[in-house]
Amino acid sequence: MFSPDPARGKAVYELDRAHVFHSWSAQGQISPMPIAGGAGSYCWDFDGKKYLDFSSQLVFTNIGFQHPKVVKAIADQAATLATIAPQQANEARSLAAKKITDHAESSLNKVFFTNGGADAVENAIRMARIHTSRHKVLSMYRSYHGNTGAAISATGDPRRWPNEFAYGHVHFFGPYLYRSPFWAKTEAEEAQRALEHLEQVIIFEGPNTIAAILIESVVGTNGILVPPAEYLAGVRALCDKYGIVWIADEVMAGFGRTGAWFAYQHWNQTPDLIVFAKGVNSGYVPLGGVVISDAIAATFDQRVFPGGLTYSGHPLACASAVAAIEVMEDEKIIEHAKEIGKSVIGPALNELAQKHKLIGDIRGLGVFWGMDLVTDRATKSPLAPYGGTSTAMSELVAACKKRGLLPFVHFNRMHIVPPCNVSAAEIAEGIAIIDEGLTEISHYYVGA
Repeated sequence: MFSPDPARGKAVYELDRAHVFHSWSAQGQISPMPIAGGAGSYCWDFDGKKYLDFSSQLVFTNIGFQHPKVVKAIADQAATLATIAPQQANEARSLAAKKITDHAESSLNKVFFTNGGADAVENAIRMARIHTSRHKVLSMYRSYHGNTGAAISATGDPRRWPNEFAYGHVHFFGPYLYRSPFWAKTEAEEAQRALEHLEQVIIFEGPNTIAAILIESVVGTNGILVPPAEYLAGVRALCDKYGIVWIADEVMAGFGRTGAWFAYQHWNQTPDLIVFAKGVNSGYVPLGGVVISDAIAATFDQRVFPGGLTYSGHPLACASAVAAIEVMEDEKIIEHAKEIGKSVIGPALNELAQKHKLIGDIRGLGVFWGMDLVTDRATKSPLAPYGGTSTAMSELVAACKKRGLLPFVHFNRMHIVPPCNVSAAEIAEGIAIIDEGLTEISHYYVGA
């Protein structure tokens, strides 16, 4: 455990404020917390205060902080070969590609490595456009796909609005029964009507203009929206009917987060391209990529793929991915995530919802759960507006941090996204803190 050093923490903070420009922030309105270290599901600040991380940072520390086998693999690779250009063959890169494709379907055998999720989406879109000789990309309004040119235009949430410079992007409504745009009353109705809507968008946009449908298999930041049982099969069928490439965005949902290697596997469907990042190595070194179907890979057998990155398949990142996947295999972390979600997290959240009327809806899989927070259950009025926050949500975050929990919130939702190897005791600890935080802000509920 770290020995407290408040003076060093103050210096770290002052250096940050003087020289670091933060993402998605008005620089004068933020106060970043200096973190000194972490282990497992916890991190701590320079004052020695310990925090249970129910955010997995940005939902990427799937095996927690500082797993010794992954840290050692990075150190060993650095001692052997710290870097190499992407045009060379490299053992760590080759092993990482095989490890990743071993957990995908038999028609997905090649990996193009990137530095993160956004550039993985970018290159998957590029592959789909070239493969189909079409230009449009369809994606959901409730989505986030990254902050590069095409990826941010494909994004549906408000972060897209000041960044729409890429062309050919069209949005549609995905299934979300709690706030159904289709007046559905059941999961089956929601799936059917959402698919009918999607097909109408395809028809009105022109099937022969559409290269890809880009979908988060389970929508992440924008709600932890688990699709109805029939939905992804319907997407697959529409893609086959109209010759469209299905890109499964598994950046947040992949590598154990939902209790499966890839979230789409819960519904026994196979996409044409898979984009990944985050959990592939718990974010220990930046890494992302595209898993490519044999049919799309063949497009580039004799045709140059017009894309590349200086650090594509960086050996330190790939060595960390090999080690992280081996940890997930050896320690049965995927199975653990599935079981703890089913037997511990789900029941605990349902019990919490019985106690707190602020919780309007709960949904999730594995260690990937979301709570819609409302001021009135009857009207489903959100505790914060779409695209913004509120005093109530800010007070909830502060209450959790005060008690030693790092939460993940977005608009009116709190997401329960701890590491995939979180223990039942840690879940109980975190839920108890959330319980106290919800009690503290209970006066914001105005419904019956």
